[in-house]
Amino acid sequence: MHAINKTIITEFLLLGFQNLQSFKILILFFFLIFYFVTVCGNLLIICLVVTNSSLQSPMYFFLTHLSISDLLLTTVIVPNTLYITYNEGGTMSFLGCLTQFSFYAFSEVSECFVLSIMAYDRYMAICKPLRYSTLMNPVVCIKMIIISWILILCMILTEMLSITKLNFCGPNIIDHFFCDLVPLMELSCSDTYYLEVNIYIWSIVIILFPFLIITGSYVYIIQAVLRISTTSGRWKTFSTCSSHLTVVCIFFGTVIGNYLVPAKGKSLTVSKSISLLYTVVTPMINPIIYSLRNRDIKEAIKKLCKINISN
Repeated sequence: MHAINKTIITEFLLLGFQNLQSFKILILFFFLIFYFVTVCGNLLIICLVVTNSSLQSPMYFFLTHLSISDLLLTTVIVPNTLYITYNEGGTMSFLGCLTQFSFYAFSEVSECFVLSIMAYDRYMAICKPLRYSTLMNPVVCIKMIIISWILILCMILTEMLSITKLNFCGPNIIDHFFCDLVPLMELSCSDTYYLEVNIYIWSIVIILFPFLIITGSYVYIIQAVLRISTTSGRWKTFSTCSSHLTVVCIFFGTVIGNYLVPAKGKSLTVSKSISLLYTVVTPMINPIIYSLRNRDIKEAIKKLCKINISN
């Protein structure tokens, strides 16, 4: 018997935005602006929460973790995307691709969990106000974050073990701007059935369950708000949730559209556009939404500006 020769692929070529190379300078400019605003905005949120005694509450504790997830996500994706766009494509080793996907997955799943925890926190604050400080004490908040991290790490380790068992012996071109799981599976010459099943199971855990928690929390919140007798009271109570609800709609709308909607019939351009929304645009607008629609954050920014002017 003669052995079948197979070329084992050890690196991948990411194409980025090949069909938009005539706008390369404009794309690079916007990516730089988005990255700068994202880093500055999320660092500002973290600094404000850490340094202001008026922001020492569960809601802002979870908000700092949301900002950390956004910083990690944009740092993992944008610098390499800038390099790929500038060079009209770029290579990445298998280990580098796996590392990027690991950090990307951690930040995305972390955001899913943190947004669901924040919804639960708003439910406790509005529906159980008398017991809120007891039920959502600092120890409980820290435990929620730690449990989330443990679940995320278990998910990522499971996925990484499955990916490392894949063989890549054919084309090594990824028509995307980062190493996502679906393009990797499409390039593999191994049987990916069990990995696909594993992905669907984890998708239910990390996307549908948090989404159901958020939906259930807001059903109870809306019921509680409607029981308030005055219109001003209803608006004041629900306004504490408006920023979070806006972020949830943007984030889950794009993630569900990209991962849970069947890929058949969906063009690569549409897939890339949706990916841009939740990897680049969402991390940038999250701190803007919370800054513009949150009175406490705006007051903290004003106080910080006064201190800097006086110094």
